Amino acid sequence: MSTAQAQGRVGRVEFTGSRHELMLVILRGYTLMIPTLGLYRFWLATWKRRFYWQNTIIDGDPLEYTGNANQLLLGFLFSLAFFLPIYIALFYVSMQDPHWTLFGYLGAGAALWFLAGYAIYRARDFRLSRTLWRGIRFDQKGNGWVYALRRFVWSVPMVLTIGLIYPWMASSLWHYRWRNCWYGDRRLDIAGNWRVFALPYYVTYLINAVAIVATVTWIENARSFIQIGAIGIPAPLQLLGCLGCALVFALSLAWYRATTATRMLSSVSLGEAKLTLNVPPTSLFAQYIAYAALVLLFIAAIALVLLIALAALYATAAQNGRVAETSILDLLQHGTINVVLVILLYLVVLGTLGLLAELVLGLGWWRLLARGATIENPDSLLTVKATVEDRTLVGQGLADALNVGAY
Repeated sequence: MSTAQAQGRVGRVEFTGSRHELMLVILRGYTLMIPTLGLYRFWLATWKRRFYWQNTIIDGDPLEYTGNANQLLLGFLFSLAFFLPIYIALFYVSMQDPHWTLFGYLGAGAALWFLAGYAIYRARDFRLSRTLWRGIRFDQKGNGWVYALRRFVWSVPMVLTIGLIYPWMASSLWHYRWRNCWYGDRRLDIAGNWRVFALPYYVTYLINAVAIVATVTWIENARSFIQIGAIGIPAPLQLLGCLGCALVFALSLAWYRATTATRMLSSVSLGEAKLTLNVPPTSLFAQYIAYAALVLLFIAAIALVLLIALAALYATAAQNGRVAETSILDLLQHGTINVVLVILLYLVVLGTLGLLAELVLGLGWWRLLARGATIENPDSLLTVKATVEDRTLVGQGLADALNVGAY
């Protein structure tokens, strides 16, 4: 193959996994999490990553995930040492004057926000250090504390400007993450800057601000409320306005996310190899609508089951010659039954919403990224040399504890 042909070749990216396969993985994890009181979530996270990684085919070769659940569990246990001083301090402050309690909670919130930045970076470091392609390992260098400090410092002007400085913050954090990312002995680079975020972000910001202000003003001026006890909710017409506001948010968010991902990731390069990405905003918006529709169907199904249960209780009470309301109250007065019902309902709702989010939004986004990506001049990566695994990393405990880990 000539040099011109090698430089002109384009590597394709494919994703071969299906929602059915992922659903079986998640349901198996849920089944094992119940008797282990949630402990098996580390195994579920590992299974999901192996599913995503092995089904992502880059230029004919799949990714490989070498992490294991024991590493995640051990990292989580280590992370508890970070939270113990915070919990002790909160307990002490809660016993003091209310003014000091407020400052204590604000300080705890700031500490958790700072730790979340560190956790995000360390979790990314762990995932990349356990990711191989063609036998060569990725790595996330840099410093998690530096990233956390950078994120924390940027948060101050974010609050003061009501989010208007976000494009500069996003650009700064993207650059730190990607320019400290390595594949073997070769460092990645990213050329995009704050201008990539600016127009999509400000358009999205303005559209949603106008939609929210207009909707709230309309509801206030209409003064059409349905009173349910001491709570007043907007009339059906005004609720449609709220639904329209939510649709505007979903549509603008899909456009912003797809546009910025397309432009920013298309500026990523690894030596002579260059990534090109195209994520259609309409496809992402369709995922949001599908997820919302499934959630509404699930809520309707839960409501139907509750109505059927109540109808059965009424029928049973009528057959026994008792007042239905009295029978239901007698049932609900049993503390054990109440606790079991609440736990079951919580697990069903939480598990189903998580399952739907993973199948529709999580898998959908990963598939859009994979199928919309190509790599220019992939043959230049054949000269990359492998590096050793960073064994100093022990899981991603803080990310799991703070629920900021991805996949």
